[in-house]
Amino acid sequence: MSATATTAPASRGMLWTGRILTVLIALFLLFDSSIKLVKAPAAVQGTVQLGYPESKIVPIGLVLLASLVLYLLPRTSILGAILLTGYLGGATATMVRVSSPWILFPVLIGALAWAALYLRDEQVRALIPLRR
Repeated sequence: MSATATTAPASRGMLWTGRILTVLIALFLLFDSSIKLVKAPAAVQGTVQLGYPESKIVPIGLVLLASLVLYLLPRTSILGAILLTGYLGGATATMVRVSSPWILFPVLIGALAWAALYLRDEQVRALIPLRR
């Protein structure tokens, strides 16, 4: 018995759906990290309201940007997805702590990031085989 699982190749529709989802997620997360890196007033105000000191805004933006870059590079996309999951898990925990009505937003972004990766990466499909 072979230890490697084989999966059917992705259809063009599956691949393009994954790519489009990836672009949409990347644009949102790039915007989020960039406003943190330039310390836009909205980012400063929102971060401070969530209970984080202003001095942590740029490091948070750098962590998000680094995770996003790893997610977008094919060789490191799985590591990037894992790091984004951790980042978004922290965002979810923060939303729970402050009783934010946006609690499900980081969960949704994380689920969409993994769905996009699943649709465009055969290794992820082999790791998580969905059956009909």
